[in-house]
Amino acid sequence: MASSGFCSLVPTVTSLFSSHALARWRSSSMSPPPLRISRAFSAATTVPISSSFTWDDVIETGREEYTPHNSSHLTGFLEKVDLCNRGSEKLAEFIPFVIEEQIVGYIHKGFTEYLREFHDIFTFSQNGSYHDRVDGFVTLNLMLEKPEDRTKAVADVIKVLGDKGIIPRIRNELYPVKPSFNAPVIFSLERAAAPYFGIKGYGVHMNGYVERDGQKFLWIGKRSLSKSTYPGMLDHLVAGGLPHGISCGENLVKECKEEAGISKAIADRAIAVGAVSYMDIDQYCFKRDVLFCYDLELPQDFVPKNQDGEVESFKLIPVAQVANVIRKKTSFFKANCSLVIIDFLFRHGFIRPESSGYLHLYGRLRNKDCS
Repeated sequence: MASSGFCSLVPTVTSLFSSHALARWRSSSMSPPPLRISRAFSAATTVPISSSFTWDDVIETGREEYTPHNSSHLTGFLEKVDLCNRGSEKLAEFIPFVIEEQIVGYIHKGFTEYLREFHDIFTFSQNGSYHDRVDGFVTLNLMLEKPEDRTKAVADVIKVLGDKGIIPRIRNELYPVKPSFNAPVIFSLERAAAPYFGIKGYGVHMNGYVERDGQKFLWIGKRSLSKSTYPGMLDHLVAGGLPHGISCGENLVKECKEEAGISKAIADRAIAVGAVSYMDIDQYCFKRDVLFCYDLELPQDFVPKNQDGEVESFKLIPVAQVANVIRKKTSFFKANCSLVIIDFLFRHGFIRPESSGYLHLYGRLRNKDCS
């Protein structure tokens, strides 16, 4: 199950850094700079990090009749899109992360204080400018010329920050760092650290659906309560982040097997249907995610079976009922899943041009940084 979503900085930090190098950092006992809780983060506290609702609650919420041309429905959909695009007013608090004269991310000015002691790895331009930014930028030591050298050096820093609790939930999974999807990989970064460096993250999300008697149904998964992120919340049948060294198609086949027990023969029928994207700022974290969307029409008698323990259960639900759940003021679904399902609703005729605000909602599913 994909865990790409919102990043709340809740460190259990009792120390910051000493004057020199990684070893002394590990044994330091100074206090970190205070965290400022932004309005964007405060407003997001209505989104649960765990959930105790049942499938009956979901079905009951979705029972109301759904009409594809009802303009009032779009308001609810827009609210779910906005939930994935918080904090744009905080952009000025971030400075570019530049490597090889290309912006690969954005780092919060407050978070840079954790990096400054690693002066043999990170270099700061205090008074310089980059593009339209006049408040400096962060880069890596020019001696780190090769991607593998950068990966190792930054990994050492992330290990320290993880041990200190500054970057929680270390996953030991590498994400590629690059300015755009098709650009060469500049180095690789621990997945849990990606939002703290504002790098672009990519994932694959698949809508698995069945058609019976002219009606479409979506298979929906309920995340395991043991998941470290968004336990118990609703998710796609198959979804996962895109790690280093694997293509979208290969990753989708892998996730299909692990999460739903879908054979390669069936998974290969999945159709790539586009992408959605969002930018979310939450304290020191800046998520710039692109989700590649897939549709897979499944056999009518198919029943998913989770293989990796990350999904508690599955439910086959009429698409119209899923649309009702998303458009209402509910928080059953992991937030970024709503974007992918709203895109599905457009493509399958559940949101129609007769609805006022049709093009506005369609455009909001893809931000200008989608590359």
